Amino acid sequence: MLVALIMAGGRGERFWPKSREKLPKQFLDLTGQGTLLQLTARRINRIVDWAKVYVIAGRDYVELIKEQLPEMPVENIIVEPEGRNTAPCIGLASLHIQQDHPDAVMAVLPADHYIEDEEQYCDMVVAASRLAGQGDNLVTLGIRPDRPETGYGYIHLGEKYDDFHGHPGYKVARFVEKPDKETAEKYLVSGDYFWNSGMFLWKVSTIMEMYARFMPGLYQGLEKISRAWGIPEVLVEEFCKMDKTSIDYGIMEKAESIFVFPCDFGWDDVGSWTALERVNPLDNNGNVFKGQVIAVNTKGCIIEGSDKVIATLGIENLIVVDTGDVLLICPKEEAQNVRQVIQRIREEGLEKYL
Repeated sequence: MLVALIMAGGRGERFWPKSREKLPKQFLDLTGQGTLLQLTARRINRIVDWAKVYVIAGRDYVELIKEQLPEMPVENIIVEPEGRNTAPCIGLASLHIQQDHPDAVMAVLPADHYIEDEEQYCDMVVAASRLAGQGDNLVTLGIRPDRPETGYGYIHLGEKYDDFHGHPGYKVARFVEKPDKETAEKYLVSGDYFWNSGMFLWKVSTIMEMYARFMPGLYQGLEKISRAWGIPEVLVEEFCKMDKTSIDYGIMEKAESIFVFPCDFGWDDVGSWTALERVNPLDNNGNVFKGQVIAVNTKGCIIEGSDKVIATLGIENLIVVDTGDVLLICPKEEAQNVRQVIQRIREEGLEKYL
């Protein structure tokens, strides 16, 4: 049996000022096809019934999840007391899923990914679930790189293991941290390195065994929460003591039976404003516009407005975002550094704009 866990607790800071603390990017419609959360849930619903789709996020987002995913049972919304990275998040969710489906294979999916070929995606998830259902295997989906990206971690393919559902699965030789540009170019040319998508599959029982083995402190906290199931005070106390650790660092980089399926289904993690160029159609001048934009001699720009008209003349490669109360203007090459603006806003005591 396959169940799906969608992690929807991120803050999406690099999409500020459109992404705010009360409405982060996973709850926004950035492509005109539905919010990123809706796209993720509807995509996995092609192979997983709504009753077996779970979403984990902070309490502030429960009503948004109910509103955007009315098809999903309300009891499948898992509330984490606070954001503490993916290892505690997945651990807490695994406890919930273990209560309902102790023998299930669990697909862990971030809520903010865009995928172009959903049929191919579903095929790969099914293939990965077949391998994940065997033994104590941990499986991930690797994305074939189409550019020397320095913002992602990479997976180095090992030897081929076997075919599943018509797709080859490989052993993972190693996980690689975000490289510099020269190294990323070498990875691209080699063909043996794939982006780490952050999508994982394993049996619920297997991941709990991995917590016990590689993260015993966190596992002890999960056990205390399990023994006091339904007591909020214990949940909050134990969860908030857990180390803020990623599942990659805490388990995936340490375990032995790690496998990867190379994928090429048009993936993007929609990590910053420049991603809109990859998931939206461009005009004849390479621009992406949303709202009332009057553009003259404007090339390679990303411009998003609210009610007012935005007029541009003779500009290139800029990001312009107007949300009514905030206006952001920056070169596209600075898109990854929006968090520096957020930090300055906090220092100036202007948190209401976050």
